[in-house]
Amino acid sequence: MSGMSTTRRARTPTKKFGLPEKARSTKAKKKTGNYPMPDKAHARAAKSRSSQQLKAGNLTRAQKKKIDRKADKVLEGKA
Repeated sequence: MSGMSTTRRARTPTKKFGLPEKARSTKAKKKTGNYPMPDKAHARAAKSRSSQQLKAGNLTRAQKKKIDRKADKVLEGKA
């Protein structure tokens, strides 16, 4: 998976983020920790990174579940 440019990340619709409440503005979309999922590769990465962040204490279980649900939809082709 290649990284997303800040321009592409800023243009990604808010609903395509694992934590859309953290990606409401263009400026907020450019920050880390909101898990953009425009495609399957990014969805897999979001699941992996969110597991790491949960273990590190930087995410709550509720946030992790929300990211996983969104990623699963992307991976199934439903989002």
